[in-house]
Amino acid sequence: MTIENTAELTGFAKLGISGQLLKATHGAGFTEPKPIQEQAIPAQLEGRDILGIAQTGSGKTAAFALPILSKIIALGTKRRPKTARALILAPTRELAVQIEDTIKLLAKGAHVSTALVLGGVSRFSQVKKIGPGVDVLVATPGRLTDLVREGDLNLADTKWLVLDEGDRMLDMGFINDVKRIAKATAPDRQTALFSATMPDEIADLAKGLLKNPVRVEVAPQSTAAAEIVQGVVFARTKQKRQVLSRMLADDTMRSVIVFARTKHGADRVVRDLERDGFNAAVIHGNKSQNARQKALNEFRAGSVRILVATDIAARGIDVPGISHVVNFDLPDEAESYVHRIGRTGRNGQDGVAVTLVDPSENAKLRQVERIIRTKLPVIADHLDSPDPQRDPREKNERTFEPANDRNDNRRPGGAKPNNGFGKKRFGGKPAGAKSFGDKPFAGKPNGERKPEGAKPFKGNNKRRFGGKRPAARAA
Repeated sequence: MTIENTAELTGFAKLGISGQLLKATHGAGFTEPKPIQEQAIPAQLEGRDILGIAQTGSGKTAAFALPILSKIIALGTKRRPKTARALILAPTRELAVQIEDTIKLLAKGAHVSTALVLGGVSRFSQVKKIGPGVDVLVATPGRLTDLVREGDLNLADTKWLVLDEGDRMLDMGFINDVKRIAKATAPDRQTALFSATMPDEIADLAKGLLKNPVRVEVAPQSTAAAEIVQGVVFARTKQKRQVLSRMLADDTMRSVIVFARTKHGADRVVRDLERDGFNAAVIHGNKSQNARQKALNEFRAGSVRILVATDIAARGIDVPGISHVVNFDLPDEAESYVHRIGRTGRNGQDGVAVTLVDPSENAKLRQVERIIRTKLPVIADHLDSPDPQRDPREKNERTFEPANDRNDNRRPGGAKPNNGFGKKRFGGKPAGAKSFGDKPFAGKPNGERKPEGAKPFKGNNKRRFGGKRPAARAA
């Protein structure tokens, strides 16, 4: 190719993608490379290892998939049984499914075989799929470790290894499995590690797995996409149901993900929404993989416009056109907030993220604001009003304080302060007693009081109060 022709190339062709792969990429709607793709694809085509730091929704799946597919296509279709040429590890089932779907889309018509290995579904069908050998294997660490240990998969021929969402793998306790899996792959493999954040443990993992990597960082760590409009609504926990239902009555909320902190909390949100007349689906760790995939497919197809999920879906859902993300609860880990709201505003589209905050979550809110390096604007504040249906445009910009504010000095039931002679509830005299000298205490010190109705001590009648046992009666 001449210099003149090279200068005329645009899009992914300029990055080195060509032939059937370039055609499939254009057919899938990938025409202009994103920043992470512009930096990562040429380096990987040159054989360099990659350390990528990118916010969710930045296009990193295509960034690592296109170079690998390009090299696999050049090798032809001959593979050894029970082997995989490329291995992509993902922390969750949903993310693994999403990655394989993207790879199939990018490789359409290129005769590249793929397989998906994850828990919660038939192990037999997975073993059968990888039996002849596959080009690209997408897997979660747990099930993959089982297959390697049982001899159903041999990673000695794996020349490309990708670790996606490395920080999430760390959070889920997969790091030791990842190290064992990497050790089983080819020594001369090419490795790419992608992570939204770079804690010390992930940095150490990168040092052990990557060889002179090219560092690709397209946005500050733990920042949200600029296209996402964020805000908070202050509401007490008992108000959140009404607030959420009123929000969802707005027709502009076309496709909504509601995040709950726990699995039981997610189920409760769905039950409440159904009672309020909304049709919603739910996914969390207690659901089978088939049930989770069914809910996700219904949400993707638009037959259900509300999906309630735990953080298991914070990095594993890629549904085009999600208009809103609602955090019904703030997550325990502030970084998860970034991944949650990253389900909207993807691929340059606009998105809205609303977080409902109870006073008990104020510390978590501050942690989130530190992570995203900005103070979230207040959309509405229902704390001063028992009516959560107040016009949300009535903003209250006052400082939001934790629970040590005006409610701290309130006593239960509106009781008056205890001045030393209050009611029995607050340590005063018994109800109805005229003074502490009145009965039933008879003015005696506590140590001399007898149980109510007890007879005075006489003779050897001490058994009841711990004295000696009376002498046995004669037969």
